Amino acid sequence: MNFSDLNLNTPLINALNDLGFETPTPIQERSFPVIMSGRDVVGIAQTGTGKTLAYSLPILRVLPYSQQLNPRVLIIVPTRELVLQVQGELEKLSKYLNHRVLGVFGGTNINTQKKALAEGVDIVVATPGRLYDLALSRAVALKNIQKIVIDEVDVMLDLGFKFQIENILELLPRQRQGILFSATMTDKVTKIINDSFIQPTRISVAVSGTPLENITQSAYKVQNFYTKLNLLVHLLDDYETFNKVIIFGGNKRKADMIFEHLEEVFPGEACVIHSNKTQNYRLRSIRQFREGGNRILIATDVMARGVDIEEVSHVISIDTPDYPENYMHRIGRTGRANKKGQSIVMSTEKEQDYLDNIENLMQMEVALIPFPKEVEISSELTPEERPKVVEIDTSRRKKGAEGPVKGASFHEKKEKNKKENLGGSYRREIAKKYKKPKTKGDKVANRRFKK
Repeated sequence: MNFSDLNLNTPLINALNDLGFETPTPIQERSFPVIMSGRDVVGIAQTGTGKTLAYSLPILRVLPYSQQLNPRVLIIVPTRELVLQVQGELEKLSKYLNHRVLGVFGGTNINTQKKALAEGVDIVVATPGRLYDLALSRAVALKNIQKIVIDEVDVMLDLGFKFQIENILELLPRQRQGILFSATMTDKVTKIINDSFIQPTRISVAVSGTPLENITQSAYKVQNFYTKLNLLVHLLDDYETFNKVIIFGGNKRKADMIFEHLEEVFPGEACVIHSNKTQNYRLRSIRQFREGGNRILIATDVMARGVDIEEVSHVISIDTPDYPENYMHRIGRTGRANKKGQSIVMSTEKEQDYLDNIENLMQMEVALIPFPKEVEISSELTPEERPKVVEIDTSRRKKGAEGPVKGASFHEKKEKNKKENLGGSYRREIAKKYKKPKTKGDKVANRRFKK
């Protein structure tokens, strides 16, 4: 089937031709008629299968021209980078249409976004946190929303946006079409579907957790983090094979450590993105990597969710993710648009359980590659890898418990220090001898007593 076989109008066909899209992916082909019908839809598909186009085309096909100010379509995505990506795709598809598209996200001036919303918009693409802030301040009215799309919902729930999503859904009209897309189906996702969707049609092009068949996966068993860095340098020395690589670190600190190490070995070839970097820095890093200015992109899980970058040769997980779903999102950065991709994961002995959980989710084993003999095994450990020294707390021993043995620092009190403190014995002796008060307070008390 070609896009021309779908019930698309001429402006959308022309836009697709300009973009060079001819054949829809399975999720696009199966989603189009269902979304066009107006029913609630739940789509399960791996990352890299074209989910953005799957909901964008039918929405744009049925969205009529209007001059009203309030938005009619709401699309919620987890990160700022994904907001800009979805907004860009919609603007390209709307090239021959008159639809107004606006992206709103945190980290930028909210007043600028309020002003843009006041000028009128048809489609809003937003992160849940900033959208909720705009809704609370009444800068955006959601009473005219006809279609709500929640993309990468499993990621948003993992990031802690459950409260915002549920409250945003409460603000929407009851008569609306709900469209939800996810790469994995978890209990949290199921609860959102059961609470907010009406008998949705489920579209699944693969079992939840099934990786793309065109991605080759492999694993290394490595002793520690610094040995992983040595192995990483060894792999990246092969410029021809590792020509466009995304490296995932478990957190921001690890991502910075990887970047600093690679910058010494491969100066000017790497860039890094995580939430501590400014928005301009992150966008510049992604642009440089996408355009080939940098061969290596280092990222955390949150920053690379849903980012569509073509021709990524390898995804390397230098830390094995503790959530199997995160691994699925990582490897989805390569092998996009039916192209071949490679995934490599490095695991220490402590991370072996994480790898087992990943294999259980995928229902397949990741091929283990022997550790290269020429790679140096480092004895240096990170603070997390160093053995913890457990100190015995003797400060709160129970009564009757055996205490520390007395040594040279323990001795009996001297005789003069054994005297009992009776508290003001001199005063009592004076009062007994002279039978009269010696202080002003006693004088007052005696005076009252005599009266």
